[in-house]
Amino acid sequence: MKSSYSGIHVPSEGKPIEYIGGEFRVPDRPIIPFIEGDGTGRDIWRASRRVFEAAVERASNGRRKIAWLKLYAGEESYNLFKDWLPQDTVDAIRDFRIAIKGPLTTPVGGGIRSLNVTLRQVLDLYACVRPVRYFEGVPTPMLHPERMNVVIFRENTEDVYAGIEWKSGTAEAEKIAAFINDEMLKGTNKRLPPLAGIGIKPISPANTKRLVRRAIQYALENNRRVVTLVHKGNIMKFTEGAFRDWGYELATQEFRDQIVTERESWILGNKDSDPSISIEKNASLIEPGLEQATEDFKKKIAAEVQQTLDAIYATHGRGQWKKKLLINDRIADSVFQQVLTRASEYQIFATPNLNGDYISDACAAQVGGLGIAPGANIGDGFGCFEATHGTAPKYADKDVINPCSVMLSGVMMFEFMGWKEVGRLIESGIERTIQQKRVTYDLERLMSGATKVSTTDFATAIIENMSALAPVGR
Repeated sequence: MKSSYSGIHVPSEGKPIEYIGGEFRVPDRPIIPFIEGDGTGRDIWRASRRVFEAAVERASNGRRKIAWLKLYAGEESYNLFKDWLPQDTVDAIRDFRIAIKGPLTTPVGGGIRSLNVTLRQVLDLYACVRPVRYFEGVPTPMLHPERMNVVIFRENTEDVYAGIEWKSGTAEAEKIAAFINDEMLKGTNKRLPPLAGIGIKPISPANTKRLVRRAIQYALENNRRVVTLVHKGNIMKFTEGAFRDWGYELATQEFRDQIVTERESWILGNKDSDPSISIEKNASLIEPGLEQATEDFKKKIAAEVQQTLDAIYATHGRGQWKKKLLINDRIADSVFQQVLTRASEYQIFATPNLNGDYISDACAAQVGGLGIAPGANIGDGFGCFEATHGTAPKYADKDVINPCSVMLSGVMMFEFMGWKEVGRLIESGIERTIQQKRVTYDLERLMSGATKVSTTDFATAIIENMSALAPVGR
């Protein structure tokens, strides 16, 4: 740990957060690095920082305080150091473990290190976490946006994020195509077409399981009732189908007493409804069309029913399974329409990378868009919290932008630190301010009778409402 990073001295009044034995040890004055961001990031950060500091002071009755450490990245960094991402910034986030940042410019041209990509690689931030919930009063095209309240855990290191691909027409692509066609597809009628661009989609058991583990732990700690594995396993059986299978495997092996799978719940429910039901009848109820199946398949399903009852009926039967965390799975294209039509049935999603990318934005669109959508990249012992929208440079320094994405990312950060009362206070302040229709232009233009306020005044209103709603200091 250094005394300064990119010329900024580490605040002497603060102490670093430690990670010991799998748990954070957070001092009353933790040092937290921040990157204010490019474009509108400057306005957003100033407003958010005021709200963070007021919430920490109010929730702790003045006992706690953040010691902020400014870091450089993006345009400001390039203007100062001719470096879009100084190594000191990466080092500081690694050393202090928890950081928060505003939106950063994606420069045009090659040779640019991405902060998110670099941190994912250096700190192994394997979970992209995106909560999506509705704040009453926010304009939305949905009839019942309040039914949307989910947290998406998106795998952050493989699938399309592995970045393993070869351009059409290159020698490398031709070499890979020749190997696949001549060796791996030999004797089949499958072939890669000429001049195909080729990408490889790796999904591994270890990385799947740690992502699903974190999703299940979050669900149990926050009294959520269902975790849904999202996949396209009906087509990609050995990648996305395997993600589903490994997810179930992890759940039943590590959380057996606390979970029930959807299929197990059917078997247990059938037994509860009719204690004398035969194994064969139970099997026919959980597998439609079983009477037309082969004898071997019938025996396989019957064995599954028998094994489930033998293994968990004593602990999960007689209605006990209804109190367990439900683990189910959904095909990706199906769940996209179900979050529109049956949003209240879903609470936690665990997904491979690409599915999670799509569904995060699709869910956010239902509750008001990315302006109120927070995000985080999280690993074991590290967390980087961030706005999910862009820099909107044409609005830079005009004090007009909605700062909720960074503020709600701060909520996630404080919860990650164990300061949940701070996060609840910020959320309550934001929600009450929106209900009062004191909002920035993006919301005001869509709300009847609203008062348009600046980014600064929006933060002031939130602080006023937090003061009225604040819990007793702890």
